[in-house]
Amino acid sequence: MVIAVTGASGQLGQAILKISTQFPEHQFFFYNSAEVDITQKILIEKKWSEINPDYCINAAAYTAVDKAESEIELAYQINETGVKNLAEVCQKFQTTLIHISTDFVFDGKQSKPYSETDQTNPKGVYGASKLAGEQAIAAVCKKYFIVRTSWLYSSFGHNFLKTMCRLAAEKPEVRVVNDQIGSPTHALDLAQMLLNIINQPTAHYGIYHFSNQGSTSWFGFAQKIFEVYQLKTPLLPITTKDFPTPAKRPKFSVMDSTKIQKEFTYNIPKWEESLVKYKE
Repeated sequence: MVIAVTGASGQLGQAILKISTQFPEHQFFFYNSAEVDITQKILIEKKWSEINPDYCINAAAYTAVDKAESEIELAYQINETGVKNLAEVCQKFQTTLIHISTDFVFDGKQSKPYSETDQTNPKGVYGASKLAGEQAIAAVCKKYFIVRTSWLYSSFGHNFLKTMCRLAAEKPEVRVVNDQIGSPTHALDLAQMLLNIINQPTAHYGIYHFSNQGSTSWFGFAQKIFEVYQLKTPLLPITTKDFPTPAKRPKFSVMDSTKIQKEFTYNIPKWEESLVKYKE
């Protein structure tokens, strides 16, 4: 298979690059935003005419959750218009699109894990723009997988793990929110799942949820990071009210990965196991 990966410089793009050597039967093309700007449809078409990909994994996104509240136009330009451009080009070239979305499409008011059929209701610009991208794909593309994930982290890019390690080195104490619940998901596990989708072809297109098994609070996640990385800085729990942010976070964003496990054979690890396994 010929596989195009957009957003290659982000943490998921780098994770896919790292595991791509495990799949010598496929030909990968990795594009950062300078090489394929998804807001420029003509540039996507030019690349697709050169490589004619069977699959496109779209890891390109505007992900600055708080900045999105003041950069509304830019968030929608990338997360909706750019995604629509990509979907239209994929449809034209008969490329199967694998697009990454987010738990932020939900409002976090539920108390049981979110399934793919649960009502979406984003509370901020980032989540709303990502939902708009999902809808754009469904409107123009026939062969697509939308994979919603949550609390993505790794040794690549900017994420909670790297922030905790940095703050532990810089601050006399670290305070972390203890009343938001979700599932930390390692980017390498998500990357593996995306390649499993390609290696286990199916016509059951649509929306899927993927996150590591289990759930915790941000504070609980931080506690495990401090344990695994042997960080000695005092760690203190706080509430969301103690740490106001421009964008509202879902109080509860655990997602149900049952559907994707049934469709694609993959034993999803517990989040604690992956944190230890991929320690660098």
